[in-house]
Amino acid sequence: MRVVIVEDNVILAEGLKLLLSTVGIEVTAVVAEAEPFLDLIEAEAPDAAVVDVRLPPSFRDEGVRAALRARRIRPGLPVLVFSQYVEETYARELLSDGRGAVGYLLKDRVSRVDEFVDALRRIADGGTVMDQEVVAQLLTRRHDPLAALTPREREVLALMAAGYANAEIAARLFVTERAVLKHVGNIFAKLDLPVGDSGHRRVLAVLAYLGG
Repeated sequence: MRVVIVEDNVILAEGLKLLLSTVGIEVTAVVAEAEPFLDLIEAEAPDAAVVDVRLPPSFRDEGVRAALRARRIRPGLPVLVFSQYVEETYARELLSDGRGAVGYLLKDRVSRVDEFVDALRRIADGGTVMDQEVVAQLLTRRHDPLAALTPREREVLALMAAGYANAEIAARLFVTERAVLKHVGNIFAKLDLPVGDSGHRRVLAVLAYLGG
C-alpha cells in the first residue's frame, strides 16, 4: 500500500511515517499543506491518504476540505482523517457521498498501533471506520433531530432531500419562494447547523432527514 501523509506537525508526521514503514506500508510523501497534497493525488496516485483536519494557514478545516477535494479528483480515494477533537460536522460531511473508504479517528488512536494500522487497511479496502468517541457524540445528537420541526418544515425538508431547489419547492407547495426561504432558515436553526455555506448546510439537513 502506498500512502501520503498530510500533517503540519513534523514530529507527528515522521512518527506516522516510521510507524507505517514498520508494518510494510510505503509512505510516498509527507506534506504539511493542502495544495501540495492535491498535486500529489494527481501526480503519484497513492492508494490512500492520512490527513489532519486542521492545516495551515488558518488551522480550521483546510485538511478535511482538501480530503473532500481529493475524493473529487479521484472518486473513492481512501482517506483517513484524524483530529485532536470530535468535529461532528466534518465527520458527517465525509460520510455524505456514501462511497465508503473513509475514516475519522482521534489522534490518540495513533498511539494504538494495531488499531490505527487496521483502520487504514480497512479504509483502503473500501470500508468506513469511525472513532468510537465520534460515533458516541453523533448518536447523542441523533436522539431525534427532526422532532422540533413543524409539519410544513418537514415537507420542505423532504423535498430538499428529493433534490428540489427552493423555487421548485415553492411551486409544489403552492407558496412563495420567500416563504420557502424562511422555512429553510428555520430548519437550519432547529437542526443546529453551523453558519456557513448554504449548500453545505442543505447537505447536512438532508443527512439528518435520512437518519445520517
